[in-house]
Amino acid sequence: MDRLHFFAPVRISRGQGHPVEEIGNVGEAMTFLQAWPTGRRGPVYQCALNCCTAALSGHMTAEEARKAFTGFARITRLLDQDIARPLAAEVVARTHALRR
Repeated sequence: MDRLHFFAPVRISRGQGHPVEEIGNVGEAMTFLQAWPTGRRGPVYQCALNCCTAALSGHMTAEEARKAFTGFARITRLLDQDIARPLAAEVVARTHALRR
Protein backbone atom coordinates (compact mmCIF):
# COMPACT_ATOMS: atom_id res chain seq x y z
CA MET A 1 0.00 0.00 0.00
CA ASP A 2 1.20 3.51 -0.84
CA ARG A 3 2.58 5.30 2.25
CA LEU A 4 0.22 8.24 1.61
CA HIS A 5 -2.98 6.16 1.65
CA PHE A 6 -5.19 6.21 4.72
CA PHE A 7 -5.94 2.92 6.46
CA ALA A 8 -9.65 3.84 6.19
CA PRO A 9 -11.11 6.73 4.18
CA VAL A 10 -12.54 9.83 5.84
CA ARG A 11 -16.16 10.20 4.80
CA ILE A 12 -17.27 13.78 4.16
CA SER A 13 -20.95 14.70 4.05
CA ARG A 14 -22.07 18.13 2.85
CA GLY A 15 -25.66 17.46 3.87
CA GLN A 16 -28.80 15.90 2.46
CA GLY A 17 -28.97 15.81 -1.31
CA HIS A 18 -25.18 15.70 -1.66
CA PRO A 19 -23.22 12.51 -2.17
CA VAL A 20 -20.83 11.39 0.56
CA GLU A 21 -17.20 11.96 -0.44
CA GLU A 22 -14.49 9.55 0.57
CA ILE A 23 -11.05 11.04 1.14
CA GLY A 24 -8.67 8.10 0.89
CA ASN A 25 -5.19 9.58 0.94
CA VAL A 26 -3.10 12.60 1.88
CA GLY A 27 -3.24 14.06 -1.64
CA GLU A 28 -7.05 14.03 -1.68
CA ALA A 29 -7.10 15.62 1.78
CA MET A 30 -4.74 18.38 0.56
CA THR A 31 -6.92 19.03 -2.48
CA PHE A 32 -9.99 19.28 -0.24
CA LEU A 33 -8.22 21.63 2.18
CA GLN A 34 -6.85 23.86 -0.59
CA ALA A 35 -10.39 24.33 -1.92
CA TRP A 36 -11.67 25.34 1.55
CA PRO A 37 -12.92 28.97 1.68
CA THR A 38 -10.18 31.36 2.79
CA GLY A 39 -12.45 33.11 5.28
CA ARG A 40 -13.10 29.83 7.12
CA ARG A 41 -9.47 28.78 7.57
CA GLY A 42 -8.91 28.72 11.31
CA PRO A 43 -6.44 26.93 13.57
CA VAL A 44 -7.98 23.46 13.09
CA TYR A 45 -7.78 23.93 9.32
CA GLN A 46 -4.15 25.06 9.63
CA CYS A 47 -3.30 22.04 11.79
CA ALA A 48 -4.81 19.65 9.21
CA LEU A 49 -3.01 21.41 6.38
CA ASN A 50 0.33 21.34 8.26
CA CYS A 51 -0.07 17.63 9.03
CA CYS A 52 -0.89 16.77 5.43
CA THR A 53 2.09 18.82 4.23
CA ALA A 54 4.33 17.00 6.74
CA ALA A 55 3.01 13.62 5.55
CA LEU A 56 3.70 14.54 1.93
CA SER A 57 7.29 15.41 2.83
CA GLY A 58 7.75 12.22 4.88
CA HIS A 59 7.92 13.90 8.29
CA MET A 60 4.62 12.43 9.47
CA THR A 61 2.65 9.29 8.70
CA ALA A 62 -0.49 9.26 6.60
CA GLU A 63 -2.44 8.07 9.65
CA GLU A 64 -1.30 11.07 11.70
CA ALA A 65 -2.42 13.33 8.85
CA ARG A 66 -5.71 11.40 8.68
CA LYS A 67 -6.35 12.06 12.37
CA ALA A 68 -5.80 15.80 11.88
CA PHE A 69 -8.00 15.84 8.77
CA THR A 70 -10.71 13.86 10.59
CA GLY A 71 -10.59 16.40 13.43
CA PHE A 72 -11.02 19.20 10.90
CA ALA A 73 -13.98 17.40 9.31
CA ARG A 74 -15.57 16.81 12.73
CA ILE A 75 -15.14 20.44 13.87
CA THR A 76 -16.58 21.77 10.61
CA ARG A 77 -19.46 19.27 10.87
CA LEU A 78 -18.56 17.61 7.59
CA LEU A 79 -17.63 14.22 9.04
CA ASP A 80 -20.20 11.66 7.94
CA GLN A 81 -21.64 10.27 11.15
CA ASP A 82 -23.34 7.27 9.53
CA ILE A 83 -20.05 5.39 9.39
CA ALA A 84 -19.37 5.96 13.11
CA ARG A 85 -22.69 4.60 14.38
CA PRO A 86 -22.25 0.94 13.37
CA LEU A 87 -18.68 0.94 14.64
CA ALA A 88 -19.80 2.32 18.01
CA ALA A 89 -22.52 -0.33 18.21
CA GLU A 90 -19.91 -3.03 17.50
CA VAL A 91 -17.65 -1.72 20.27
CA VAL A 92 -20.54 -1.69 22.75
CA ALA A 93 -21.52 -5.24 21.75
CA ARG A 94 -17.93 -6.46 22.17
CA THR A 95 -17.64 -4.73 25.54
CA HIS A 96 -20.83 -6.36 26.77
CA ALA A 97 -19.68 -9.73 25.43
CA LEU A 98 -16.40 -9.40 27.34
CA ARG A 99 -18.24 -8.65 30.57
CA ARG A 100 -20.30 -11.85 30.36
